[in-house]
Amino acid sequence: MRKNQLGSSDLFVSEIGLGCMSLGTDKEAAMKLVNQALEHGVNFFDTADLYDDGLNETIVGEAIRSRRQDVVLATKVGNRRVPGQEGWVWDPSKAYIKDSVKGSLRRLQTDYIDLYQLHGGTLDDPIDETIEAFEELKQEGLIRYYGISSIRPNVIREYAKRSNMVSVMSQYSILDRRPEEEVLPLLAEKGISLIARGPVAKGILTGNGSAKADKGYLDYSKDEAIHVREQLLELDLQGRSLSQAAIRYALSPPAVAIAIPGASSFEQLRLNVEAGNAEPLSDSELEAIRSISRANRYEQHR
Repeated sequence: MRKNQLGSSDLFVSEIGLGCMSLGTDKEAAMKLVNQALEHGVNFFDTADLYDDGLNETIVGEAIRSRRQDVVLATKVGNRRVPGQEGWVWDPSKAYIKDSVKGSLRRLQTDYIDLYQLHGGTLDDPIDETIEAFEELKQEGLIRYYGISSIRPNVIREYAKRSNMVSVMSQYSILDRRPEEEVLPLLAEKGISLIARGPVAKGILTGNGSAKADKGYLDYSKDEAIHVREQLLELDLQGRSLSQAAIRYALSPPAVAIAIPGASSFEQLRLNVEAGNAEPLSDSELEAIRSISRANRYEQHR
């Protein structure tokens, strides 16, 4: 599988990563899927301390323990659980970040994290303090690089201007083209990579996604989502499946280093890996896809 440099870092990531949130809590099945991904050339694994209250990190850590040197390991921080309360609160403070990394390292059974990501962010955050926390963790050798996971252009812009982040994780697909207007040009200019999550749009852009389209997607109504899906299926995709074309679309901008579709079964993983091994979309194919889909706009999440 092709590998791309992640921003200005010395990390080279497989074009297809594994979004580990979809692994579930069956430890044996999840560990098996992680190892199958490794065997098929996937080297980027993305988790978060929030997923399954830390259990996801624990499972991933145990699964990769014997092959840590082969893995680019990413996790996230910023959502703090409050004992005795449902849910979590947002906490991007330096103190919380520097304390939380200890728990992630313990659960992941490693002494360093390749990519530590802020799991959200707003303009009201103490951004300089947050950046300082990540920089200190780098100096201490606990993390190698850092990035943010955000869909807010203004937040992304501030971190791109004020920090040494190497990546931004953001939702990006044929049905969610919001990063194209503001985010991707900025990241390309700054030498920062986009990690594209949700490239198959919650399964709508897969072979069996017709039922999923019934719920609509973002600003696409049910009827619009079904219509776009049908039009995409009518395109000449040069032997690619719809999911392969969707993943290749998300990988097409130069600023995108990696796509991380989820997988909860080997069949889904296999299809994702096949997309990574497929030929990139041609300019004419990209144009045909864009003529069918909508150039979405950011609204409440600016």
